[in-house]
Amino acid sequence: MNDLHTSLKKILQQGAEQLAVQLSSRQIDQLLDYLQELNKWNQAYNLSAIRSIEEMVSRHLLDSLAVVPHLISDKNKNVIDVGTGGGLPGIPLAIMFPDWRFTLLDSNGKKTRFLFHVKNLLGLDNVKVENHRVEQYRPQEKYQIVISRAFASLQDMTDGCSHLLADDGVFMAMKGIYPESELLPLAGKVNLQSSYQLQVPNTDGERHLLILKPVTY
Repeated sequence: MNDLHTSLKKILQQGAEQLAVQLSSRQIDQLLDYLQELNKWNQAYNLSAIRSIEEMVSRHLLDSLAVVPHLISDKNKNVIDVGTGGGLPGIPLAIMFPDWRFTLLDSNGKKTRFLFHVKNLLGLDNVKVENHRVEQYRPQEKYQIVISRAFASLQDMTDGCSHLLADDGVFMAMKGIYPESELLPLAGKVNLQSSYQLQVPNTDGERHLLILKPVTY
């Protein structure tokens, strides 16, 4: 187990360096503790299709951390991760931004039970877990960032989550290949503010982050 931990730590540290993401010793420990729990619970709860814990470092942790350089801000944020599943990207981002508030939303009770467990185990006081369908969830306070890497389409995300977004808020959609065709139905309703191609270490295939904002009149 020690050798495995050392190996996982090396993959994480080297990958974070390539992403220009700085990790403290505490953040490394929290990220790896989260990954160990995800791997353990995955065998019973099917939280991820990825079965190799080494592969999980890149496909889950580094994939989530790849958006960190595009989240840097001088003020605290209220963020919701919609369809978070096993807590991606919400848990890694909550570890990276301890002063921000994160809501992890998922309709699957098994997945939210895992998230409650992880929140308590890691002492993530900035995380709130909600077991609801997105259309039924009505927060007391709206969010500056609505992020997801699970939505089928940009239109589904921007339509289905519009009631969660603060007036000054943005949607952050984590996608694979650049979704040119998904942007067409949004014309006149939602503006694409920025698009970034993410270079996730040790992974094949394209990754993109799109930042979108509803048109206001």
